[in-house]
Amino acid sequence: MAINSNDVTIVIPTFNEEEAIGLVLDEVRAAGYENVLVIDGYSLDGTLKVAENRGVQIIQQNGRGKTGALRTAVDYVKTPYMLVIDGDYTYCAKDIERFLNHGGRYVHVIGIRDRTSIGWVHRFGNWVITRVFNLLLGASFSDVCSGMYLLKTDVAKELELQSSGFRTEVEVIAQTLINGNVTEVPVSYRSRVGKRKLSTWRHGFEILVAIMGLARRYNPVLLFSAVAGLSIFPASFILGWVGLELLLFGVFHNWWAMFGLFLLLLACQALTVSTISILLKRTEKRVMRALGKE
Repeated sequence: MAINSNDVTIVIPTFNEEEAIGLVLDEVRAAGYENVLVIDGYSLDGTLKVAENRGVQIIQQNGRGKTGALRTAVDYVKTPYMLVIDGDYTYCAKDIERFLNHGGRYVHVIGIRDRTSIGWVHRFGNWVITRVFNLLLGASFSDVCSGMYLLKTDVAKELELQSSGFRTEVEVIAQTLINGNVTEVPVSYRSRVGKRKLSTWRHGFEILVAIMGLARRYNPVLLFSAVAGLSIFPASFILGWVGLELLLFGVFHNWWAMFGLFLLLLACQALTVSTISILLKRTEKRVMRALGKE
């Protein structure tokens, strides 16, 4: 079931986007969307003036970062759906229609960015972050750091967001994933206009730490079993060393062998538990989807 353009509010978080925000607003309006809400994080440049000249509603956010912007937005959005899009002109407004085509069946639709305009370092970082998220949360997404996504407004109002900065997106996905009603659509992606705010290594590490926290909160069994499963590496090293000592020198290290076997058994049990956890999560998602269709 497709969503009508009048049923969605385009939410654009901004902070010092003077060079890009005018381009974004013009493109959104040209694509036929009139419900536009700019949430500004107290920009120090001419962002507000440019937005005011476009005649859109502007709200200065409470709280910090994109999390504060999203929390502020849900207090002002009056439509059933809200679509968040970065204010740096990296995303194309023409792709909004792709989200609306699926919004009636999902509470959260994520844009999968075309990686052509993403540098190889950021591309690799996004790949690592997404794989870690999928592993620890039992998911199978393609781009958990995307800054363009559609949310059902009443679901967005129920989100308990605690992170900030570039970690907001992964927290939103982790919470909506509980409903098992999240999907993705491909979107184009351009080089940003204006000064880049993302610090590759610092923000990448912060996102990974945030994912660990989300896994502890929403999928602790899988997290701790995955960590315990890492014991297979020292177990393999110890047992390999014991075997070589016995083979080459005829010396058998009894206690080391027992310790290695203990670690190996721990790893096997942890991997078994993590596999069961993943299967249970998938079953839970199927049940939630089935209940949602009734």
